[in-house]
Amino acid sequence: MSYTSIVQMAGSSSLAERIAAAAADEGQQDPLTWARANIWVVVSADQSWADAWAYAIDSYTLDNNPDTGARPGVINDSMILAVVQPMVLGTPEA
Repeated sequence: MSYTSIVQMAGSSSLAERIAAAAADEGQQDPLTWARANIWVVVSADQSWADAWAYAIDSYTLDNNPDTGARPGVINDSMILAVVQPMVLGTPEA
């Protein structure tokens, strides 16, 4: 996992807003504050995020949106939901 990719993802306002949208969809009452408070945990939770981000940066062309965090082809909505949903909903007690 690249620490550089984690730092870049944590600093992406577009990615933070997409994380907030997922949190809102899961019922989080203050999703943007929640996303900002949890961004480091979210972006480092899954190795595939850092790998996808690094690949997007390394293979960037002028045809790509320069805002990597806004590109659903890099970190897609399913990837975001897979990390955000259990954090917002918590794990059910047995």
